Amino acid sequence: MSHRPYTAEEIWQAADLPARRLAGVALNPSAPTGVLLRLLACDSAAVRMTLCRDRDLPREVVDAVLTHPDARTRRFLAANPHVDPAQRARLVEDPHWLVRAWLGAGPGYGHGRSELPEHTVVRMLTTYDQEYLGTLYRQVPRSARWTFPSHPEPKVRAYAFTWWSELTAPEQSALLADPDKEVRERALRMGRDLDPAYVERELPDRPCHARTHLLMHGALSRRVVERVLAAPAGREDLAMIAGNPSLPLDVLALLTRDPDPQVRETAAGRPELTAQQRRELAEDPHPAVRTRISLHPALTEEERAAIDYRVDSDQTFGRSDTPASLYDAAKSRRRALSSHPVLRREAACDPALPPDLVARLSGDPDLGVRVLLAQNHPQAPADLLLRSFLEYTGRERWHLTTRPNFPRTELAGHAEAADPMVRRLTLLDPQAPPATVDRLSADSDPDVRADAARHPRLPPRRLTELLDDGELAHEAAANPALPPPVMHRLVAALDDRSRPASRTPSATGLDGPDAALGRPDGT
Repeated sequence: MSHRPYTAEEIWQAADLPARRLAGVALNPSAPTGVLLRLLACDSAAVRMTLCRDRDLPREVVDAVLTHPDARTRRFLAANPHVDPAQRARLVEDPHWLVRAWLGAGPGYGHGRSELPEHTVVRMLTTYDQEYLGTLYRQVPRSARWTFPSHPEPKVRAYAFTWWSELTAPEQSALLADPDKEVRERALRMGRDLDPAYVERELPDRPCHARTHLLMHGALSRRVVERVLAAPAGREDLAMIAGNPSLPLDVLALLTRDPDPQVRETAAGRPELTAQQRRELAEDPHPAVRTRISLHPALTEEERAAIDYRVDSDQTFGRSDTPASLYDAAKSRRRALSSHPVLRREAACDPALPPDLVARLSGDPDLGVRVLLAQNHPQAPADLLLRSFLEYTGRERWHLTTRPNFPRTELAGHAEAADPMVRRLTLLDPQAPPATVDRLSADSDPDVRADAARHPRLPPRRLTELLDDGELAHEAAANPALPPPVMHRLVAALDDRSRPASRTPSATGLDGPDAALGRPDGT
């Protein structure tokens, strides 16, 4: 028995050229609803996968997906990050476990449109098997989280433990006294790490995740601390307990002078440090320790500036996953006005920074500050966004081009750049010269070629050529300049492949570059 393609990679690898071409049509922003419905009905799994997973869909198409007989097709809609989450939520009662599991998993990390309606989340918590809810927390609206501790459904109250550390003391106390036995027991398990006797009794005697967790976050008894201090090979354990808030202050004082710089660096982050301990750490021979203490909240700006710290610019400056509601406006302002680049970088991640601080940080001398502001603030100015893209070459660089104010005009001057990602900027300009787009469709870089194949000003003759290109047919078919009649003919060509034809001039069924693309009716 042959293996039926199951994963997205297997489905795509099994697709031939006509199917990949139609998968491009599925992504085409100009594709009429009628074309999309025909694609949904075709036999190619790759086409249906692309259609249901990789783009927003008209309501009529969503309605058709919901009733599609193939659960593997419906599952892709369940995890589609482009459609309104309320449309995905309509699959909550799907009869197939595969679809429900994909709805529970959601679109994955980093997608802004992932939060499901609260009533859908509650329905899943009360009816789904636990194995389908592993990453549901990413899809729970933040506003709904605060209703969970007092929700009438015990299973919903139990899910509040996902954010146990964010619950208020009265909310935690109420769950500890919950009328439901399972909720009470789970609440007791959540609080047991704060019992020194439990930590002492359950602490594993070998390196493992449980030991690391308890040493870093559990309530440490004096006996446990003494055992760690006495262990001859416990240097990593010392670094773990150095950041534990329950560590006795006399032991913290010892660790600020430990011979291991990793231990001293962790200790330097403790808010309880005395002024004398801060002064000693500020003169530590290891730069990582000095840098860590330079960020201490008790330091004045003058004390901070006097420390010989180091700031690394060779790192990723990308999107912050901290919700805007968790930033404190006063703290962000203090950090934005600090002389320390790392504190200004933290402020730059706040998407609610007021206009005066946005203007100030836009001209910051530190690359990290500028790029993080560009990556995270919805009102980052166009000149900052373009400058950040040209100067920053790390991960998530291309994300800058998706920001609201990223410039989309006068980019043709980048067509000759040595950096292929900079050449790609040219193809963001909807008015790029057709000759330039044509030339870039044969660029040495595959991403540049793909962007050019999708550009609406690609000359019709070249677009027709690329529809038969093994590499770029998918991209060319997604070109919004492709006439709808041609899209319909491509769908028909896939449907009719099994029938003999009297003459087939090209794989697309088109007679030449001007036969379809050069005439409005596509005939």
